[in-house]
Amino acid sequence: MTSGELVTTAADLLWPRYAGPEDLTEIESVPLADRGLPASTYDMVVRAAREWPDHPATSFLPDADRWLQPSTRSFAALARDVHRVANLFTRSGVGRRSAVAVISPNCESLLTAVLAAEAVGIAAPVNPGLAAEHASRLVELSQARVLVVAGPELSPQTWQLGRDIAARVKATTLLALRPTGAAGAAPGLEPLDGVMVAYLDEEAAAQPGDRLVGAHAPSATDIASYFHTGGTTGTPKLAAHTHANEVADAWMIAAHQYLDSGSVVFAALPLFHVNAVVVTGLAPLLRGQHVVWAGPLGYRDPPLYGVFWKLVEHYRIATLSGVPTVYAVLAQVPVDADVSSLRYAIVGASPLPVAVRSAFESNTGVSLLEGYGLTEATCASARNFPGISRGGSVGQRMPYQQVKAVTIDPGTGAWTDAAPGQAGVIAISGPTVFPGYIVSGQDGPRPDATGKVVDGWLDTGDLGHVDADGFIYLTGRAKDLIIRGGHNIDPVIIEDALLAHPAVTAANAVGRPDARAGEVPVAYVTLAPGAAVTAGELTAWAQQHVPERAAIPKDIILTGELPVTAVGKPYKPELRRDATERAVADELAALGLHEHSRRTRAVLRDGTVIVTVPDAGDHAGEVTAALNRYAINWHYAGQDRATPSS
Repeated sequence: MTSGELVTTAADLLWPRYAGPEDLTEIESVPLADRGLPASTYDMVVRAAREWPDHPATSFLPDADRWLQPSTRSFAALARDVHRVANLFTRSGVGRRSAVAVISPNCESLLTAVLAAEAVGIAAPVNPGLAAEHASRLVELSQARVLVVAGPELSPQTWQLGRDIAARVKATTLLALRPTGAAGAAPGLEPLDGVMVAYLDEEAAAQPGDRLVGAHAPSATDIASYFHTGGTTGTPKLAAHTHANEVADAWMIAAHQYLDSGSVVFAALPLFHVNAVVVTGLAPLLRGQHVVWAGPLGYRDPPLYGVFWKLVEHYRIATLSGVPTVYAVLAQVPVDADVSSLRYAIVGASPLPVAVRSAFESNTGVSLLEGYGLTEATCASARNFPGISRGGSVGQRMPYQQVKAVTIDPGTGAWTDAAPGQAGVIAISGPTVFPGYIVSGQDGPRPDATGKVVDGWLDTGDLGHVDADGFIYLTGRAKDLIIRGGHNIDPVIIEDALLAHPAVTAANAVGRPDARAGEVPVAYVTLAPGAAVTAGELTAWAQQHVPERAAIPKDIILTGELPVTAVGKPYKPELRRDATERAVADELAALGLHEHSRRTRAVLRDGTVIVTVPDAGDHAGEVTAALNRYAINWHYAGQDRATPSS
């Protein structure tokens, strides 16, 4: 070796330079397979314990009021706990193709259970806030016979839900979780016929903590998890992820230069959501970063906001991940502490209004970085960079994920690639594309990507375009999901509830822009001839029959007919256009600009809703401030283009 030659080390391969969009080509010149990534999430746990045994891995807060009393454990202790729980699962009959259903708000033992389930089987986290019917159906689809559920101290309602599901699916084992930092003897657990009922931590304590017993470490191609995601039916679908999917996406998230092993991450999203597991769980695990977890209510705990900036100062938080509604609240919380450790904040899950970005950055001096992803591509597929602005973009594609826009022939279904900058349906290929949704097979659950993945390309259902540098610009959604504060709502559950009313002949639910939640559900309804039912009566009906509280429509509009396509299929873009026009008109009316409200118009342009507002004159400042709180495209009459709010 001469003095001018460079030595490429394993560390260089694992962590190449990744500081901005210009680094993407150089990163991809080395095959991902040559970068030395761990084979599985279990290998990530073992590697972290070896590399940083005494470094703090997680600090779970009991709740916001006790933010100075965390339960902290090292990477070595985390690995020990994962081994013990994994060995308990094996003893309980869990094998490589067996799912463990996990139903609980966040607590220290919940993260352990998810990682342990992936170590010896398949983790299947379920939102404890789902309607009982939907939660039960997801567990049935996963064919889980071992359930880990919030115990009676942590969440009495979830514990009862878990008991009901365990009886329905003929579970063999029901393991209860205690709250983080629980003291004293645990309350007794009522027996359940044919089911072993016990506390997870008590049962796991007797298991070896240094290795897997009776189980082999997973391979990269093994299924690691089932995450539920909104589908086209009333029940959410289960999306399967392989270990390779999760490891690759975690690496892509952790690979940038802005944080290192000394950085601290704040986490408050629920662990049934893939963002919480991958972005604030696996990515920090791969980089050796300390994660401070909020209490079981997460961002829904009001006292959290009162101590938030002091918490950032105390733990030296470098970054956090949240949805736009979280940052809308934080933008109004006075910064009463030293937050110089905070490098940037990550936002995703729903469109970001420009006013939320502006208010948060003005209040904190911290960059708000938008990202883009979906469960079917594991989690994250695009990110923006601190100090680098591409107006209107949700970020550059991540390394090794290829992204393009395609036009899809409505008759044949054939795909045609769009040119850079040309609008179409966003498609993604690469190592994070999931193997499919879970369906029932002769040999048990299996993933099926039919109709969702075409020749290795995932149809995201999102509309937009991709520029020559790989930055993605979204213009709408081909799919019909309503995203309320980051929570996916399937419109079918609203429509089915309304159609059950004897006077309703048709119902379509869509999202209406909302300044606080991003969007809220509204429904358009047609009635049987002669029916005298009112919108108020239908709203009361919906409150009784819609299975999710968040999905209850905020407004019901009675109409003579619903828009349809040339072949008679529902045409929801027109309803979204009308809902957007109504939202803007209502906002202007609230400002006292009633004539402006009446003259506001929204049109559809290439699938995107564009709102035109009359010139506001002396009121332009307050109108602009008000409308920029919405994630919409709008402009004043006479301007050439719309002003995107994200």
